[in-house]
Amino acid sequence: MKKGIWWLSAGLSLVLSLFIIGVSVVGTLAFRPLYYADFKGLHIAETSGYSEEEIRENYDALIDYNMAWKDGELSFPTLPMSENGKTHFEEVKEIFDVFKYFALFGGILGAAGIVFMAKKKEYRYLKMTAIISCGLPVILALLVAVSWEQVFVLFHKLFFRNDYWIFDSTTDPVILLLPDEFFMHCALLIFGGILFGAAVCMAFYLIIRRKEKSTDK
Repeated sequence: MKKGIWWLSAGLSLVLSLFIIGVSVVGTLAFRPLYYADFKGLHIAETSGYSEEEIRENYDALIDYNMAWKDGELSFPTLPMSENGKTHFEEVKEIFDVFKYFALFGGILGAAGIVFMAKKKEYRYLKMTAIISCGLPVILALLVAVSWEQVFVLFHKLFFRNDYWIFDSTTDPVILLLPDEFFMHCALLIFGGILFGAAVCMAFYLIIRRKEKSTDK
């Protein structure tokens, strides 16, 4: 592989990896059936004291707020919210916005790069993307297997500049609707999405390599 093409392949693999991560995170955020399944499995109505209809209404408001591209103000239909809680959710939305940009611009740049590389008949970026994409979820999955609670706390300490994420259920009862187990299931779904994207890249790479070898014979 020529040096120039190698750097282009490395850059494209990084862009596609960010795209896969972005899509996995945003896709998990938008996948409301996960919460609805946990609603029953984790007995959220019983532990929170709120009705199913009220829980869904407030959860949907939270997801709509985070999925929106434009800046807005979060308002729960029936739940109170403290100023610290409001600030925390604003910071959470900023993080999700970054992943949305990963998905959007990663998809656009990735598509352009794939077309360019196809003209050059260079496909090793697919293998590199698979390797890069697999690294993060494998490492995090091992950490989660050791202690989800410690990973959860470490994540918040790394990504937030304050301790507003430590909710008081008396002032921010929304925390009663979001048990730790639900966040763990979200993390596992994100890992699964990233690994699926990596597997697709590797599968395409192997198929193309097999065709190239059969053509050379």
